[in-house]
Amino acid sequence: MSRARDVAYDCVMAVSTEGAYANLLMPSLLERMRLEGRDAGFATELAYGTLRMRGLYDAIVEKASGRDPRDLDPEVRVSLWLGIHQHLAMRVPPHAAVNETVSQVRRERGQGASKLANAVMRRVTERDADAWLAVVASGDSRQAVATRHSHPEWVVRELEDALAADGHSGEVSALLESDNSPARVTLVARPGLVDREELIQQAGGEAGEYSPYAVVLPGGRPGDLEAVAEGTAAVQDEGSQVVAAALAAAQPVEPGERWLDLCSGPGGKAALLGALAADGAATLDAVELHQHRADLVRRSTRAVPEGVVTIHTGDGTTWGDDGTYDRIVLDAPCSGLGALRRRPESRWRRQPEDLDELVPLQKALLANAERLLAPGGLLAYITCSPVLAETRDVVAGTTLRQLDARDSVAAVTGTTPRMWGEGPHVQLWTHIHGTDSMFLALLEKPGV
Repeated sequence: MSRARDVAYDCVMAVSTEGAYANLLMPSLLERMRLEGRDAGFATELAYGTLRMRGLYDAIVEKASGRDPRDLDPEVRVSLWLGIHQHLAMRVPPHAAVNETVSQVRRERGQGASKLANAVMRRVTERDADAWLAVVASGDSRQAVATRHSHPEWVVRELEDALAADGHSGEVSALLESDNSPARVTLVARPGLVDREELIQQAGGEAGEYSPYAVVLPGGRPGDLEAVAEGTAAVQDEGSQVVAAALAAAQPVEPGERWLDLCSGPGGKAALLGALAADGAATLDAVELHQHRADLVRRSTRAVPEGVVTIHTGDGTTWGDDGTYDRIVLDAPCSGLGALRRRPESRWRRQPEDLDELVPLQKALLANAERLLAPGGLLAYITCSPVLAETRDVVAGTTLRQLDARDSVAAVTGTTPRMWGEGPHVQLWTHIHGTDSMFLALLEKPGV
């Protein structure tokens, strides 16, 4: 497992000190070191688990060392995180966790630093996970909850507020725990391009619980599947499928309708909407600010029938002509606090000040989408964040009429509207629905 530990170390160091993204870096590291199967799984769990739980592990390091972890050399700090994760979360024998950590520090920072690592890891291995939680995260204060579940305290506060507003007070620990559980791999069988039952057989998966297009995989490499390679299927969270499809299900599609995806990169929703548009003899314009992301949209929609999807590079706050579109999806740039299980490092990169930039952008995008919407047209405002400032508060500022999105979600999922909260919006929750915590508001422009 030494090569697997090296891969995990390289990943966590790059993410923590160079701003790398684990989901983009890890596949290349595994390929470079030719790790597969059990070794690849060990490296991935070690890296991703460490990145998720580093907040808790810093608290343990501080207690075990008597030093502020931020004052340690990055190589030492990262090695200790990895060692603690092996001991507390991966059933690695204590002596192996100590020895591997000390060896890693000795290679990176020399003999002196390795003595510190040895002392800290020996203290760490004196207790199991429950005992350490009792030491560094006892009680029910927000700080204790944040430490116990390894989230920044400000994130816990925002999630508490959002849960309370949606009738789920007291559930923050369950939500935070779900953030720390890796998401299952879910595919979308793009309608009209591939049959879901055929994809289930091809992938060895099972039907999703909510989306009529979802296929949940037991594991493996989805990119190796023929349907994924051809673009008739793709990896896409089930909640993302539901909220996008809700726009198409809100009312019957009339031939010749013009649809718009105003912030379309990287293209998952655009491809699903494009397939649905093709089925209804509608067309879709997909707008993306950055050319490299527009290229991702182009690749994502490559299997949609020619002439249905047109991709544009432009600024979504100003792009387009008045009253042009019958349906618009605005999947707004957001904090991403509803998808923390997918991006293990993102909880540590986001800051409260980010909302000061994101919220005005969301409002500007919604204002332009309102301008672009034809009388009687429908707009789906979507975020992968439940934060009130990014969801309800943004929608409250529009002059559009808010419809009951529960009806559309119920139509997509084959359920009843009452299952989706009090309305008129729909807020999915990771700990309840097993999806990303997606927000959907369905808005209508009054007719002439």
